[in-house]
Amino acid sequence: MLTPSLRILTFCAIAAVLPLRAASPGFLVVANKGDHTVGFIDTAAGKQVAAVDEGDITGHELAASPDGKFIYVPIYGNAGVGQPGTDGKVMVVIDAATRKIAGTLDFGRGIRPHCPIYDAKNNLLYVTTELEQTISVIDPKSLKVIGKIPTGQPESHMLAISHDGKRGYTANVGPGTVSVIDLVGRRVITVIPISGNTQRIAVSMDDSMVFTGDQTKPRLAVIDTATNKVKAWVPLPSAAYSGAPTPDGRFLLAPCRTAKQIAVVDLKTMMVVQTIDVPDAPQEVLIRPDGRVAYVSCDKSGKVAEISTSSWKVTRLIDAGKLVDGMAWVAGS
Repeated sequence: MLTPSLRILTFCAIAAVLPLRAASPGFLVVANKGDHTVGFIDTAAGKQVAAVDEGDITGHELAASPDGKFIYVPIYGNAGVGQPGTDGKVMVVIDAATRKIAGTLDFGRGIRPHCPIYDAKNNLLYVTTELEQTISVIDPKSLKVIGKIPTGQPESHMLAISHDGKRGYTANVGPGTVSVIDLVGRRVITVIPISGNTQRIAVSMDDSMVFTGDQTKPRLAVIDTATNKVKAWVPLPSAAYSGAPTPDGRFLLAPCRTAKQIAVVDLKTMMVVQTIDVPDAPQEVLIRPDGRVAYVSCDKSGKVAEISTSSWKVTRLIDAGKLVDGMAWVAGS
């Protein structure tokens, strides 16, 4: 059942979204796994306007530098996590202005680099290097690996970090665990059991909670970062990835893959208060910095769904590339 405040939000006019696009120009940068490209989507025009070829194998996730000048794309390989295939060993850097590859970091061997997180506070880039069971610490200016942090678990696929840059959390897919990392001391603090399989991870805006999706049951694990224990389970329409919190810290948007929905979780009540129909296989949610628009990559359809967070409705479907997955936001001038 909707709360009174959400009923009010639901009946807000969708027309209010239109000026928001003009007020917040920018580009959505997406990883098109099926095309082996990085796509640039003009969010004002609602279309992909450029694509940069990555090579023979593809990246699944990407990150933008805080100034929006560079896009960091670890090249994972041609298989899913835990599956046989070609193992990526490089990360490419794309110049956002010229939309060309401007640099490459070679890890030296196939280690399936996957999830990049730019820590703006400490000017470091973290990348999960899955086959090493590590997080690589990278100087984004020199493109040198300056450290390795063990995760203590195989298949450390996705990473999220606290807003102060002190803690990291990896979703370890096959073991179904979350590793809690001391990023300053570069060590594992603890490993939290979740389920038989877990995917994606997110941190609340106040750093008090971590969210990851149980892939064996339709539920979301909520971890208390003070105790490093699961404090709650949120029932969902189907198994889901962890999603993204809204900038005001009130809601979490979780992609329910087989239900073809986004579940809106109220982080005060820990209940789903709204579901939003989207195209097949929603993968990742990115919420625009102003909090007024959410973007959802739907890989089987090659679409990005644009959602108004005032009405909780899809306002547009934007054509991306094949198997669109990871996303990053680059503010416009």
